[in-house]
Amino acid sequence: MSICLFGEDAGRPVHEVTIRSKAGAEAKILSWGAVVRDLIVPSKTGPQRVVLGLNSLEDYIAHSPHYGALAGRFANRIRNGRFTLDGETYQLDQNFLGKHGLHGGSAGFGKRPWQVAHNDENSVTLTLFSHDGDGGFPGNLTVTCRYSFVEPANLRAEITATTDKATIVNLALHSYYNLDGSADILDHIVQIPADFISTLDAELIPTGEIRSVTGTPFDFRTPRAVRFAGEGGDFFKYDQNFMLSTRGGTLRHAATVTSPKNGLSMEVHTTEPCIQFYDGVKMKPPVPGLGGVMYGARAGLCLEPQNVPDSPNVSHFPSPVLRPGEVYRQVTDYRFK
Repeated sequence: MSICLFGEDAGRPVHEVTIRSKAGAEAKILSWGAVVRDLIVPSKTGPQRVVLGLNSLEDYIAHSPHYGALAGRFANRIRNGRFTLDGETYQLDQNFLGKHGLHGGSAGFGKRPWQVAHNDENSVTLTLFSHDGDGGFPGNLTVTCRYSFVEPANLRAEITATTDKATIVNLALHSYYNLDGSADILDHIVQIPADFISTLDAELIPTGEIRSVTGTPFDFRTPRAVRFAGEGGDFFKYDQNFMLSTRGGTLRHAATVTSPKNGLSMEVHTTEPCIQFYDGVKMKPPVPGLGGVMYGARAGLCLEPQNVPDSPNVSHFPSPVLRPGEVYRQVTDYRFK
């Protein structure tokens, strides 16, 4: 275990904590955005870097598309950046297309300093206090995120939140994964055991309809490559929420991604009711990433456990409401084999 100063954000120090497993896995965690900046796991061909990251705090602040961050207070999208709770309407930051809310706003949880509450050889615990009215959200919210290794190479995230006033909470882990260092993830094999998706309108906001994946490009129930022929000869673009089941207290399989190049696979297990699959098609930061690599479109893919986007505004989606005396709790494992 080691901890070092990574930079400063508006005069507040940001630290990087390195945690390790006995089997040789290593993760570097920032106290800015609860970011997983680097993750190296054992593979048949030796240590393998499996996430995308940047080299300085300045690069993260200026250019990061939520690389490795914990998105919140409400991850993903909220129509018109507005919702009503207990008869009161709340207006949030409209930071997506100038009209919708995305990932908690322009100063969401993935874009601000956290506190390091504890760290040891194989774990780090980060905390964040979000005040009543922060980003337009009601209630003082206290969030804890603990990253730890479960042997041999299982990176676990345990996230909790409590409030003193009714609010909405949806937190999502947002690492971009590439299991073999290829220029893109089009040949990665993905499996998502979901029968349904929440359909989207032209602005990527859920319509409220739940639709079967059968006969669509969203059918990943049988493992297949990300590469899928779309219209006009381009490959199909993925930025889609998949319905897993109602939220429960036990971990269940949500996705598997495998590299045909080196045989490394990653299973995602989570307590969340949904998972967002984003293929990183819009990615092209103007600065180099880890190892000096310039990331282009689809350099990594996201598998983000979450609640349904816009769930505060659609009554038949799982409720994101958190009330005083309750505890929001998410556990997600990224298991490498």
